[in-house]
Amino acid sequence: MRKPGFSSIALWLGLAFLYAPLFILVFYSFNASKLVTVWGGFSAKWYAELLKDEQILDAVWTSLTIAFYSASMAVVLGTMAAFVMTRFKRSWLKTSLSSMVTAPLVMPEVITGLSLLLLFVHMADTLGWPAERGRLTIWIAHSTFCAAYVAVVVSARLRELDRSIEEAAMDLGATPLKTFFLITVPMIAPALMAGWLLSFSLSLDDLVIASFTSGPGATTLPMVVFSSVRMGVSPKINALATLIILTVSLLAFIAWYIARRSEVRSRG
Repeated sequence: MRKPGFSSIALWLGLAFLYAPLFILVFYSFNASKLVTVWGGFSAKWYAELLKDEQILDAVWTSLTIAFYSASMAVVLGTMAAFVMTRFKRSWLKTSLSSMVTAPLVMPEVITGLSLLLLFVHMADTLGWPAERGRLTIWIAHSTFCAAYVAVVVSARLRELDRSIEEAAMDLGATPLKTFFLITVPMIAPALMAGWLLSFSLSLDDLVIASFTSGPGATTLPMVVFSSVRMGVSPKINALATLIILTVSLLAFIAWYIARRSEVRSRG
């Protein structure tokens, strides 16, 4: 019998290190006891309790809504920034824009959240808007820092495009705007989708920036989970995490299945 090599052992140890906590969390989500670390028998009552918790359900809907609109706005802003970064001639303005666009990638979220909070407070004092912090301010904040990730992803794709196709379209009479929407956008569509999904995930997962820019009327899911954990881990949080893991796994499987079918069709 062949002995497992070092690579196989390292692979299985890495997988165990990454996924063992998730399996433990899923296992204890069916714990009948209120104490998370004490097994009290198999039960699914915490899933029923989770579906009755209006605070968590409202936070889930708020997070999904903000993440959707933030990702959509981030794609628009990030695409425009990427187009400027890759197509305009090199100058100090272009260098300054590139530095400012990519700054949120390396800046701590605490600094970003605090700066946006001070901005909203100052605008409220001088302009009277926004009157209060809530979903709108979270949406603006998330769109701002997610646009940086979209700009990096889209600019990498734009640098690889063959510009002769766009030049040929304009030589045939297409305006630059029409060329962009009919020629450029379809070619960078995978990058746009990747940027949208990345922005959606970042917005849905954000806690720090949302904590600084939210108000009493807007509480996201990470904020609810964090406040619940501070008072003691509730079995409902385990059930919620299990549902999130199940949803993400299902979406990943669907994406893999679609990609696999496309690959098989292209070979055939």
